[in-house]
Amino acid sequence: MEKRIKALRDQLHEHNHAYYVLDSPTISDYEFDMLLRELIDLEEAHPEFYDPNSPSRRVGGSVTKKFPTVMHDHPMYSLDNAYDFSELQDWESRLQKVLGNDSISYSCELKYDGASISLTYENGVLVRAVTRGDGIQGDDVTENVKTIPTVPLRLRSELEQRFDIRGEIILPLSGFESMNAERIANGEPPFMNPRNTASGSLKLQDSAVVAQRPLQCFLYQIVTNVPLFETQVQGLEAAIDWGFHVPKHFLEAKNLEEVMSFIKHWETHKNDLPYEIDGVVVKVNSLDAQAALGFTSKSPRWAIAYKFKTERVFTTLNSVDYQVGRTGAITPVANLEPILLGGTIVKRASLHNADQIEKLDLHIGDTVGVEKGGEIIPKITEVNTQKRLLNAQKIQYITHCPDCNTPLVRDSGEAQHYCPNTEGCPTQIMGRIQHFISRKAMDIEGLGGETVALMHKQGLLQSYADLYVLTEAQLLPLERMAEKSVSNVLQGIEESKSIGFERVLFALGIRYVGQTVAKKLARHFKNIGAIASADQESLMAVDEIGTRIAQSVNAFFSNPLNVELVRRLKTYGLQLSMELSAQEPHSSKLKGMSFVISGVFDLFSRDELKDLIESHGGKVTGSLSSKTNYLVAGANMGPSKKVKAEKLNISVIDEDTFSEMISL
Repeated sequence: MEKRIKALRDQLHEHNHAYYVLDSPTISDYEFDMLLRELIDLEEAHPEFYDPNSPSRRVGGSVTKKFPTVMHDHPMYSLDNAYDFSELQDWESRLQKVLGNDSISYSCELKYDGASISLTYENGVLVRAVTRGDGIQGDDVTENVKTIPTVPLRLRSELEQRFDIRGEIILPLSGFESMNAERIANGEPPFMNPRNTASGSLKLQDSAVVAQRPLQCFLYQIVTNVPLFETQVQGLEAAIDWGFHVPKHFLEAKNLEEVMSFIKHWETHKNDLPYEIDGVVVKVNSLDAQAALGFTSKSPRWAIAYKFKTERVFTTLNSVDYQVGRTGAITPVANLEPILLGGTIVKRASLHNADQIEKLDLHIGDTVGVEKGGEIIPKITEVNTQKRLLNAQKIQYITHCPDCNTPLVRDSGEAQHYCPNTEGCPTQIMGRIQHFISRKAMDIEGLGGETVALMHKQGLLQSYADLYVLTEAQLLPLERMAEKSVSNVLQGIEESKSIGFERVLFALGIRYVGQTVAKKLARHFKNIGAIASADQESLMAVDEIGTRIAQSVNAFFSNPLNVELVRRLKTYGLQLSMELSAQEPHSSKLKGMSFVISGVFDLFSRDELKDLIESHGGKVTGSLSSKTNYLVAGANMGPSKKVKAEKLNISVIDEDTFSEMISL
């Protein structure tokens, strides 16, 4: 079995590299998933073959409460900047004072706009991943970084020497756009820019959430005590051979003229890339020359970042629209005279909130400066008041909801205005239903935004609870709803009744209660009644639940209409409490005891054994240690497990003995 597990790991490492690094998959997604599923099943059945760098670690699942601060093996310096050719020439003059007047060759690399990371490998295996921090020390985010598919957990070349490789964690533009589209659909504010989103992802506590984000890691610098190569370019080429994701847009330049040609090319073509760059990094190519040049207190003397100028265009502000989210949040959006920016035609720009409009002192017809900068959604950054028309009308933030005409409210300390008409505002009603049926919530197939809008218009849906009383007779007359479509919708609604409590709680659409918060609340309180009756102090006692979230939960359940919705969902059979395995212990018979499960059993599955141990107050761990009390041994248990148990004086019991322990 160990051979099969190792073979699967080797196969999956190679397929990962082919798919994510080479962009040349050798098997289908289905075949890959089947191999991964087999590996996960075998690893669960044989924890004695645990490997922290198994491809199964890509799916995440570990929870990190605190990210320990660790010292870098080699400091991570920042770079000096240049903004024109004369500054590059000044830099070269400083180099020649140390190296002499001989010609200097350079490596030119794109400057990725992401979160800096340092990966450490030992014997060809990833041992840690650390953020830049202050350059001397950073946060250990290894478990989160392991979920990023372009980070090799094991190198394709055996290399005994310990070394660091530096890079950037980036979020490709397509992934950023899809994440924001989903957040907007769920009534959540969009992320501001890919760089900050990538950086924030590294510090999420649940690595399974990180695994769901389409992050990539681009590597650009190998750092060792003893140089392995003669030049920087040789190092990049070796990194590619070892399995690292090094975009091939790098160049060895013989002089500054070739450097500048490279810079001009990418300043013109940067928008052709699927990710963001904000400049070009120029390095002295010779590693011996780098060593001779050394460092200042902050920066390497042998490298400089040529920064592109932020692209800005001017156009006319024609009008302002106001969008209503599912939670009632109002978002102002500027309608612009179409103009080319960053390779795309821009017609709209975010204005964020009333304060931003007031700060810019916007008037209809203003000539406004629009930038993308680090953001996908363009924003207005300035107004040319000298071109303002004498009779230009100052933009006054709306006072009533554009959908239902209800007076807007703005809570103290909040940036956004809200429509409080949660039960009568059509956009909010449809938004909540669309959130409820979404993939990460109740995942009801066959329903989409247009169908929900049609059902609402026909009076069939006023809330998500109404989904569970829909009939075939009501749906068949609707446009584009044939008999098969109706059958699929009703089947999807029925199947959603088995969705677990955590996702049902998320689906309710409580403001500020996203997936992670819903999971924490569900696991802490165990059922909807306990959450509904919890006061603010009790809610804030849950890890990561602050005042704003606690107040929002209290407000939701203090509304009689929401209480009635929840009552109806319970009547229709939705899961509004945790499953038995997550409930409070049946007893405390096993309290304080630690168990390891290994082998195959007749009476129970491994998951059933785990649930029983935990429901009686015990704890299940994946490996034997001096703190383990019992090894529950089944058939086909590896001999090494038994030997280790005997060495540590751990009691080895079978499933019959375990059954007696919990039935006494």
